[in-house]
Amino acid sequence: MGTTFPIIGNAHQLKADSGAFFNQVVTLSTKYNHFPMYKIWIGTVPFVVLYHHDTIEMILNNATHMDKAQAYTFLHPWLGTGLLTSTGKKWRQRRKMLTPTFHFSILTDFLEVMNEQAEILVEKLQNKAGKGVFDCFSHVTLCALDIICETAMGKKIYAQSNSDSEYVKCVYKMSDIVSRRQRAPWFWPNFLYYTIGDGIEHDKTLKVIHDRAENISNIESDSDTDGKKRRAFLDMLLKATDEEGNSMSHQDIQEEVDTFMFEGHDTTAAAMNWALHLLGSHPEVQQKVHQELDQVFGTSERPINTEDLKKLKYLECVIKEGLRLYPSVPFFARTICQDTTIKGYKVPKGSNVILFTYVLHRDPRYFPDPEEFRPERFFPENSVGRPAYAYIPFSAGLRNCIGQRFAMMEEKVVLASILRNFTVEACQKRHELHPVGELILRPEKGIWIKLEKRTSQSCVQ
Repeated sequence: MGTTFPIIGNAHQLKADSGAFFNQVVTLSTKYNHFPMYKIWIGTVPFVVLYHHDTIEMILNNATHMDKAQAYTFLHPWLGTGLLTSTGKKWRQRRKMLTPTFHFSILTDFLEVMNEQAEILVEKLQNKAGKGVFDCFSHVTLCALDIICETAMGKKIYAQSNSDSEYVKCVYKMSDIVSRRQRAPWFWPNFLYYTIGDGIEHDKTLKVIHDRAENISNIESDSDTDGKKRRAFLDMLLKATDEEGNSMSHQDIQEEVDTFMFEGHDTTAAAMNWALHLLGSHPEVQQKVHQELDQVFGTSERPINTEDLKKLKYLECVIKEGLRLYPSVPFFARTICQDTTIKGYKVPKGSNVILFTYVLHRDPRYFPDPEEFRPERFFPENSVGRPAYAYIPFSAGLRNCIGQRFAMMEEKVVLASILRNFTVEACQKRHELHPVGELILRPEKGIWIKLEKRTSQSCVQ
């Protein structure tokens, strides 16, 4: 990285703009790719950047290094110490309590919500079809927000009816604020942050997010259908108890509500938007998806069921390949909890490691021509021999994403609903997307597409 200064380390060399910073670390990782790692000092904390499957596996598959990195403490005012940010005994207890809420039978109950909200999205997109270019990013994001609020809290919030969602804007703003603080050690002390930094803006933005989440979680569930109450995560959180029979406190539940609302809509929304761009840029791939959908649904307008989801194998490969090129979480970090050696390099206790998913997924040994969009890479026969840690869009090991089956189900339902009704044309070239790697990987200026209603005899009219 060049000159390292006392107190600030290499932080003065890091780009302030999120897009430029992301491009900078991608360039560095490409430059040093023949090494197993490289090191950046941010303040007095060394960050070791890993981007090869074998070094990443050494960290994620080791129960010793399960603590999230110091940089995650800046998320505590927002997410508390919920499942994403907690460590040690609290994390283990919380994970054990929450795992049953993601059981397949419970996820099946959520399919109805996903279908209903996807139908609303399709109705909104009907007004855009045949009318030129538009940015689909917020439309898909609000659909994902409606889905997570109704499944997690049992509460309809009608985000898709209110396209000017203050909550979504504040989540984007908060992600940017936290990311900038993480790489600026001079703003780590609260005194300086609130005197000359973004501290006041941080708290103002945070209040909107917390007030919104609190309002949703405090309102009695209204997701009844024909007198049968749907199960929601919140209902299960209220009933959850640990090994000693202790139930979760109001604060515990609020932490998980905030975590689910952020993680449960932002990641899936990004994945679906990237997938729409890629499909719109590759009409031959989109045609194969349309053929698969027509085989499964014919001219029917019926909702998607669990049997349908199993049959949408090519669409699943499209989603996986989209997540390879544009993983929703482009990097995550751990604290090294005891002195360790990685490929002959000593990494002392207290160091932080950054696991760079975006670069990992571009290893040409396992993904030839890595910048090419090829869903066939994920056909079973083409996945043979690929190391398990070469592709980790939902992380891996003990702290893998608890909601990955929920996410895949939602992405399949929403994308299938869109593609049963429309053909998509991308209106940006890949180099125009400018990925911004904050907490979630987003395109700098949205996803611009054109839609046309499908006119084939075998599609949904």
